[in-house]
Amino acid sequence: MNLLEDTWFNNPAIQKAMWPALLETLQMVGISGLATLVLGLPLGVLLYTTAPGGMSANRPLNVVLSTVIVNVTRSFPYAILMIALMPLTVILVGTKIGPVAASVSLAIAAIPFFARLVETALREVHSGKLDAAHAMGSTKFQTIVKVLLPEALPTLVASFTTTVVTIVGYSAMAGLIGGGGLGRLAYNYGFQRYQIDVMIMTVVLLVLLVQLIQFAGDRLSKAIDHR
Repeated sequence: MNLLEDTWFNNPAIQKAMWPALLETLQMVGISGLATLVLGLPLGVLLYTTAPGGMSANRPLNVVLSTVIVNVTRSFPYAILMIALMPLTVILVGTKIGPVAASVSLAIAAIPFFARLVETALREVHSGKLDAAHAMGSTKFQTIVKVLLPEALPTLVASFTTTVVTIVGYSAMAGLIGGGGLGRLAYNYGFQRYQIDVMIMTVVLLVLLVQLIQFAGDRLSKAIDHR
């Protein structure tokens, strides 16, 4: 028996399926990453500004945001969260399978994670710069937009890079229950059909994708860091 029979190396069907799977993974990461940035950044700013001693200290709101929204959501293992959110996913996108549907659970899992990283990054900004902005008559919104976020930008970029890398890992799990992408390909061929070569190829592609994202994020963070 030929050991290379029906493997990735000599099966055009499997080779052809690899690239659409990669595009589905990129689609999931792109949609959920954008949603995470748009929603997670303001949430992180709110966590920072409403904390005790913050610019708009509001303990009840901060407790709700920090404990109920961020901590509780982060406590769910992603596989369980993904299944629990299926009804919501159907309401939002009309289906519970496919990369767009998987993006819903990916975003909800990543948003509180990124928000917490944003809060930590903002805490690193020296309070003296914020005091100087207030002394010059800046409003709270102006201080946040023109001082706080620019000063924390290199760390914010690094935090978003970490979040996107995490989303890539989650996207592989999403493939196990119909999310598509490289995770589904690895499960259908690599696990169920015992084709180790397909599993290896999907792992290689995921590693390369993570390395590319990390490299781009590190370069961008260094480029904008003028401290």
